[in-house]
Amino acid sequence: MRITMIGGGYVGLVSGACFAEFGTEVTIVETDVRKLAALREGRMPIYEPGLEQLVAENVKAGRLAFAGDLTAAVDGTEAVFIAVGTPTRRGDGHADLTYVYAAAEQVARALTGYAVIVTKSTVPVGTGRHIQQIVRATRPDLEFDVASNPEFLREGNAIGDFMRPDRVVIGAESDRAKEVMRRLYRPLYLIEAPIVFTAIETAELTKYAANAFLAMKVTFINEVADLCEKVGADVHDVARGIGLDGRIGRKFLHPGPGYGGSCFPKDTLALVRTAQDYGAPSRLVEATVAVNDARKSSMAMRVISACGGSVRGKTIAVLGLTFKPETDDMRDSPSLSIISRLAGDGASIRAFDPEGMDQARPLLPDQVHYCADALDAAAGADALVLITEWNEFRALAPERLRDAMRGRVLVDLRNVYDPVAMREAGFAYHGVGRPLV
Repeated sequence: MRITMIGGGYVGLVSGACFAEFGTEVTIVETDVRKLAALREGRMPIYEPGLEQLVAENVKAGRLAFAGDLTAAVDGTEAVFIAVGTPTRRGDGHADLTYVYAAAEQVARALTGYAVIVTKSTVPVGTGRHIQQIVRATRPDLEFDVASNPEFLREGNAIGDFMRPDRVVIGAESDRAKEVMRRLYRPLYLIEAPIVFTAIETAELTKYAANAFLAMKVTFINEVADLCEKVGADVHDVARGIGLDGRIGRKFLHPGPGYGGSCFPKDTLALVRTAQDYGAPSRLVEATVAVNDARKSSMAMRVISACGGSVRGKTIAVLGLTFKPETDDMRDSPSLSIISRLAGDGASIRAFDPEGMDQARPLLPDQVHYCADALDAAAGADALVLITEWNEFRALAPERLRDAMRGRVLVDLRNVYDPVAMREAGFAYHGVGRPLV
């Protein structure tokens, strides 16, 4: 079976490499000349554990190739996946579908026979229908179907999520399109992964609904954490107590500085705008967006308060810049708001992240000094703030941190450290949703 993936970004590259691992012949089309050259040389444009090796193995096996020419890439293909960016549109919060619609028109012009045109990008309800109109207007003679196959990949665990998914959702209507998609995902039938066929609109909405619900869980536990601090409760015990309820579940009940990344911020806002446009506003999701935005700002104030009400002239060590561990993604990371506020209030920032510093440099103020490792960041600092819970930060000995620092303030925004151990080491420890020890 042969397929084409339009877009060599996060979704397209991971999905294409995983389909190739299934035994499918995959061509990934990338129009960015520099990115295309890097991919052909085996250099990944993103950090994702295991991706470089997976790509190399499938390129060597002849199942995965990279191309800049769309016309040649779609020749003889059975399915063309559109996996281009859908960033938030400036001014109104809607998803920007410019790249999706441009790709659809290009694919229509290039196809020489029947193929399923599949949206892998996260797109609002109605996008698939509009793609049908674009293709029909461009090529009235072309035999084709449109399908929606949203991705549910977690950054840092994307390959595992693709190979062993909770579910695969496919919005397709004709028997011919369904059969193409069944053959493509046949390896997952062997492990009995749920494969759900729906209408196109249902598949499109499912992606947004899933992300919005998870974002609400994150935001809910963050507000519970604030209440815990007021009443002297421990948010981790609360989370465990409610998470053991099978109707709720334990995942995404971890307090922190707010959600970020490429999905939750963009998708919740797009769902809000879509719901408003259709006259069915989602007040829960609107509140989630507003509370999460305020959460990031309040985390900077938490650091300032821990430092006695002012950070002017002080050196703040920051551990973790990316929105989550095991990725280099800085999109909507809480660190951007927190560091910008601290730097704006006169602090000098010493920061370290295992993968995200190159991506962070153009996004953060000039006052940020990027360090070689965690202890280097802590050297001479008046306070230390943990923003992203990379595993290597968990293993830091309290005594080594203390000896490296000038001050003794530690603000743990992910509750990684043991409060008792940190206080025994001499730190003024500040967690999230935990009572003072």
